[in-house]
Amino acid sequence: MAGTLAACGSSDGGQGSGDSKTVTLVSHDSWAASKDVIAAFEKQSGYKVNVLKDGDAGQAVNKAILTKDNPQGDVFFGVDNTLLSRALDNGLFQSYEAKGSGQIKAAYRVDQDKHRVTPIDTGDICVNYDKKYFADHKLQPPRSFDDLIKPQYKNLLVTENASASSPGLGFLLGTAAAYGDGGWEGYWKKLKANGVKVVDGWEQAYNEEFSGSAGGKKAKGDRPLVVSYASSPPAEVVYADPKPSTAPTGVAEGTCFRQVEYAGLLANAKNTKGGKALLDFLISRRFQEDMPLNMFVYPVTEGAQVPPEFVKYGPQAKDPETMDPAKIADHRDQWVKSWTSLVLK
Repeated sequence: MAGTLAACGSSDGGQGSGDSKTVTLVSHDSWAASKDVIAAFEKQSGYKVNVLKDGDAGQAVNKAILTKDNPQGDVFFGVDNTLLSRALDNGLFQSYEAKGSGQIKAAYRVDQDKHRVTPIDTGDICVNYDKKYFADHKLQPPRSFDDLIKPQYKNLLVTENASASSPGLGFLLGTAAAYGDGGWEGYWKKLKANGVKVVDGWEQAYNEEFSGSAGGKKAKGDRPLVVSYASSPPAEVVYADPKPSTAPTGVAEGTCFRQVEYAGLLANAKNTKGGKALLDFLISRRFQEDMPLNMFVYPVTEGAQVPPEFVKYGPQAKDPETMDPAKIADHRDQWVKSWTSLVLK
């Protein structure tokens, strides 16, 4: 989700030696953290944090792979379960078991024999709807994947390109989990026939095309359904001024896919010591409890509290679609290729 840059140290000094006092975090555009939280890490560790944002998650992962022999930083944050195997198969990360990783909930742990990545946050990719649109049109919002192909929802949905965008890919995997290897393509044919619009990434879909978001209203977006996150409604409340008593958007709970994001120490990081300290910090209680209202994701560690806005406006999906990372690894590239020829051609 959205937010502002957390903290920047100097972007020079420090890229060349292992004992540098700058540690560089490479991430997708949605990275955000509170200034005082980053300042606490800098004071405690002695390292200055430099953040390099590198586009949508899919783009950022691909760029990190292309530059892995001479990486842009020390830690990469934002590879999720939909793209994890691509990063691991390409040798993007080196092994490091973060201090405190015993507190990470078992459901989110992966790669336990090598510890190349550390789970940092989780969230649900789901279709969001514009409550006002559906009230004005006296139409029930969709609740499930099946609903989205019904005639009353024709030309209402915008989603992201599954080959470049992490929520777009998550939505594709959700349909593959729901309809199986033999059924998802038929589903997408129906979705295409029902007027689904595909754009490059989340920022464009949510903040330009979607009529229910603050950004979409300004941009005169005309799609009242968008692939986003279960935590998007609380974001609409938190950032609104004045704050509304209820969220202007809702979630179609039967369309959710569980996403987990990871961070790892880059294989050829210049400052491995600083990178390890930063990874330890990302799973500390202080950072885990700071994340929800900055990146609109859920913490993954035991005991970390979520803010009341999340409980009220953006509870996690009760029964999201999930998929074994090994299955994603085996099928993702072929599914994306099939999806591209089916939906974009």
